[in-house]
Parts: sequence; structure tokens; C-alpha cells
Amino acid sequence: MSEKIIAKKADEVASVKSKIASAKSIIILDYRGVSVFEDTQMRVALRKENIEYKVIKNNIMLRALKQAGYKDFDGVLQGPTAVAFGYDDAVMPAKILAESIKKYNKMKIKGGIAEGKVLSAEEAIALSKMPAKPTLVAQLLGLLTSPMRGLAVAVSEIAKKKV
Repeated sequence: MSEKIIAKKADEVASVKSKIASAKSIIILDYRGVSVFEDTQMRVALRKENIEYKVIKNNIMLRALKQAGYKDFDGVLQGPTAVAFGYDDAVMPAKILAESIKKYNKMKIKGGIAEGKVLSAEEAIALSKMPAKPTLVAQLLGLLTSPMRGLAVAVSEIAKKKV
């Protein structure tokens, strides 16, 4: 191989490695069977959530993952591979891709990484079923304010009875 090709591949690996380092989650997908129209619709939905979706050669992705400290992807990176890098929310890439798989009845999630943990295909699918971050925050706030609301109602009722 010429030195230019080797340097180009090294640059590609470094670029993917930096994406891995800055992503909150990564979902690896077998994209076989998707039409251009379906792919475009999926990419638009991903872009709205600041998710980068790329088709990456398996050997480039494998080298970048190994350099980033992830070693369990030899079996995952087989066949056509696309990768979704989620930078804002760890759940959204899995959620959008799972919705696309369900909608088009094509593609397959192969695995991924979320918050530094390697995910099997089943774990990545389970991640897609979690509520999005804003929903989780709203649920948590509801749980935290519930006792205060109950106390306020009780105090209000006592005050009404005394008057």
C-alpha cells in the first residue's frame, strides 16, 4: 500500500476515534434493504436530534474502537455497517433507529456503546425502549414534588377547617 493510502486510513481512524470519544452513545446497524427514500427520512430524524449517521468501513470502525479501548466488536462488525453517534442524548439514537426498523421492517441493530458501556444488540434494543431524557427528568421532578404537593393540600385543608 502506498504511504498516501496508509495516511488517509490513519486519518479516517483518528476521525472516527474522536467521534467515539465525544459521543454519549453509539448504535451500530446493519442497514441492508433500506431504500434511498427511507434512508433519507431516517437521516432527517437523526439530524434533528444532533445524531450523526455514517456508513463506515468495518476495518476502520474496528481499529478506531480498539484505539478507544473497546475490544469486543469483532463479531459485530460483519457485513454492511452504519453507525449512529448520539452527542446529546444517549437514548435517542437507539430510539430513532428502532422506530425506523419497526416502520420499514428492514435493518437490524447489531450492538453499540452507551455512556462507555458496550451493548449487545438486545441491550441496544432495550435502550431504545427507555423514555428520552426530558421525559425522565419530568418524571423525576414529579416524584420529587409529589410529597410537597400532598403536604400543601393537607395544610390547606386544615386551615379551611379552622376558619
